Amino acid sequence: MIEIRTSKRIEIVDITDDVRRIVEGSDVEEGIAVVYTRHTTTAIIINENEHGLKEDVISILEKLIPSHAGYMHDRVDDNADSHLRAIFLGNSVVIPITNGKLDLGTWQRILFIELDGPRTRKVIVKVVPC
Repeated sequence: MIEIRTSKRIEIVDITDDVRRIVEGSDVEEGIAVVYTRHTTTAIIINENEHGLKEDVISILEKLIPSHAGYMHDRVDDNADSHLRAIFLGNSVVIPITNGKLDLGTWQRILFIELDGPRTRKVIVKVVPC
């Protein structure tokens, strides 16, 4: 399990090195790594960890799903936008393991997206032999 402490309402955190350490410590040579967030206002994606791209992701999320747009759930928690953004992004990724290592492309990174922070979050990593 990976613990993440975020400092902003919307924040993108690169967790690739944490996942890599778990995989390399598992003794699994061929298999998959499942990376899963158990929070309904967070997401996991694979993409490039480039500052401009991360800013673009945040910007497009705010344009597509603006805060306080009259959502029904805002009557409960006032964070409906966070839940809706998480639905679109997804809560998990699966990465092949080849020769005991994550089989990611050159620029691919595993990114945790906080959508309702700041908070302390947990991400589960399951390494499954195949």
